[in-house]
Amino acid sequence: MKKIYSFLLFLIINFGGLALGSWFMGDAVTGEWYSNLNKAPWTPPGWVFGAAWTLIMLCFSIYLSFLFSIRHSKFVMTIYSIAVLLNVSWNYLFFNQHLTTFAFINIILLTLVIIYLFITFGDDKLRYIKYLLLPYIIWLCIATSLNGYVLFNN
Repeated sequence: MKKIYSFLLFLIINFGGLALGSWFMGDAVTGEWYSNLNKAPWTPPGWVFGAAWTLIMLCFSIYLSFLFSIRHSKFVMTIYSIAVLLNVSWNYLFFNQHLTTFAFINIILLTLVIIYLFITFGDDKLRYIKYLLLPYIIWLCIATSLNGYVLFNN
């Protein structure tokens, strides 16, 4: 039962973070700045972003509910807080402030944090659960390439 409550709490925090990031983004996706960017040819259509983030946050919340049931510590909470902060701030840096270099650094750091979770907390108790992080890692690699393309081609 504790894992269910933990899962629900992480769903609220994670989707709340996405909502906050979306609020920071505003209508930038349809705005002049983003529309005029030279974007990567592999940039997916807009609906893919929502579908991907929904799947990612569901998987991430399940993973976190298991992680925190096994390793609830200030250190783990700090790593998770850094991940949330980096995730939310990317939208602000990229879409709101148009700081593509800082956004690129930000998304690389976020990718490293999620890979750190995958590697560090992938022991016997989380051996299979850690694979719930793969959608997040894969998406972050794609998003990093998209951000990098914008950075280096505009």
